[in-house]
Amino acid sequence: MLKNQFIPTTVVFFIGVIAFFIFKDSHHLSYWYLSGLLFIFLLIQSIGAYFIQFNFHLTSINSLATTEKKVLLTFDDGPHNPHTAKVLEVLKKHDVKALFCVIGKNIVGNEIILKQIVDDGHQLANHSYSHAFWFDVWSTKKVTNDIANCQQLINAYQASPQLFRPPYGVTNPNIAKAIKKLKLQSVGWNIRSYDTSTNDIEKIKQRVLSQLKPGAIILLHDRLEFMPQLLEKLIPAIKEKGYAFSNSIT
Repeated sequence: MLKNQFIPTTVVFFIGVIAFFIFKDSHHLSYWYLSGLLFIFLLIQSIGAYFIQFNFHLTSINSLATTEKKVLLTFDDGPHNPHTAKVLEVLKKHDVKALFCVIGKNIVGNEIILKQIVDDGHQLANHSYSHAFWFDVWSTKKVTNDIANCQQLINAYQASPQLFRPPYGVTNPNIAKAIKKLKLQSVGWNIRSYDTSTNDIEKIKQRVLSQLKPGAIILLHDRLEFMPQLLEKLIPAIKEKGYAFSNSIT
């Protein structure tokens, strides 16, 4: 698994560029070699940014530190009224704790739901204030301010742990600098349900079950209307496989 490879990869790329110009004439090198080097560099950067599990730009918690048959449910994009409230009812019914990665702008007007999340014993994580489409191309300063605005809202309900899940799971050097400055810990996942790609509850359930492993962190979205119905089927199915639910990311 890759780990914090942005700087080493960049150094290798520039060494390659320097070497190209040094040996270009003596070895009759075509500029196609330079184009190929650039393509490979950009490809590696893109893959590293998209797959949070590679820990390419920053180190994330992508699985629980356990070999026991325990998993953690995580929910992105809330709080949502009324869907998050219904998700909380199902979790309480099955005595399951989870991690809610909340968007700052969604907290405004839904403070009661956020308080209920904490009162029910669940954890909160920062999922940015805006969850803007262009979040991953913003400057470090803009990213930092956005995350800090969400963290300020979260801290009114939960002081620690201070967790952050990047919007869309995309990472880059600017996001890495921002969360380091804010002293946040990035959280990823190792089971993606793709619940935003289909509303077929049985298909989503089977996709999750097929990937179950000790320490799994499962990505779901509490803003989805069908999420309570999915949980009513998914939670018992996970328990039937002998798994318990962790009450904490750490």
